[in-house]
Amino acid sequence: MHLIEPVIPTLRVVAPAPAAELLRLEQVTFRYPNGHAAVDGVNLSLGPGILGLLGPNGAGKSSMMRMLATLSRPTSGRIVWKDSDVARDPDVLRAALGYLPQDFGVYPALSAREFLRYMAAVKGLPRGLAHRRADECLEQVGLAAEAGRRLGDLSGGMRQRVGIAQALLNDPQLLIADEPTVGLDPGERLRFRHLLTELAGRRLVILCTHIVSDVEASATTLAIMRKGKLVFAGTPDALLECARGKVWDWTVSADRFDQVCSSYRVSNSQRRADGVRVRLMSPVAPARDAEPVSPSLEDAYVNVLAEAEEA
Repeated sequence: MHLIEPVIPTLRVVAPAPAAELLRLEQVTFRYPNGHAAVDGVNLSLGPGILGLLGPNGAGKSSMMRMLATLSRPTSGRIVWKDSDVARDPDVLRAALGYLPQDFGVYPALSAREFLRYMAAVKGLPRGLAHRRADECLEQVGLAAEAGRRLGDLSGGMRQRVGIAQALLNDPQLLIADEPTVGLDPGERLRFRHLLTELAGRRLVILCTHIVSDVEASATTLAIMRKGKLVFAGTPDALLECARGKVWDWTVSADRFDQVCSSYRVSNSQRRADGVRVRLMSPVAPARDAEPVSPSLEDAYVNVLAEAEEA
């Protein structure tokens, strides 16, 4: 994926040559009527692969997803799909779009097959094609054996797979999933991540989440938002490099734990018999007995957000 550097001092960008640009954002901004910028001047250029869009709650991720899904329009800037301005001609993108919103509604009395046939009709697929695609998509997400079961009887993970199946009905080139693993158990989350990886191929998949582990093993590119701005865009390795040499393991007494948390960026902690083992970010060792460790993606994510806040 290719990334265009916006004019934001805190943004770190690593820009490999693009295989083929599909989607381009040019200074995209979305403001609410009260003037608050939920998305503020985002520039990004993307080709096939998986983009992990990360950020804390309130960072502007869902507002970004709604614009990309043509559910809202930018206040300023342009979203371009294959050289077509989406604001002027949204149907060009809609024809290539599959969208799984954060809260996708289901009809509990319908079977998985009935629901997909209904959604295919809503999307305008002819009856014969709708029936065929419903079965093909259920097969694709591993639910062919559950096609006749009512949605209300399926597990949360199975319902999310039905959600992906409905997003695939039109064989989209752009697949957007907004916080898709919320409420899933660890096993279902793992299966869901594997499924998205299998689906990527020639598609652009955008996975919007605040859970770093959702994108750790599958994303080819990461983008991090904070307060509407893009503060990092690049590969997972590039994000790790931002935190290299800055991560420490340090065991402190329980009565010093709060002080350490207020003085350093803490990404993890674990209570033990000898105190609290803290994983923290610092450009220099916080103490003689602190041990340098290799950064995890979670460490690097916490570090980028903290540095953006301090900038």
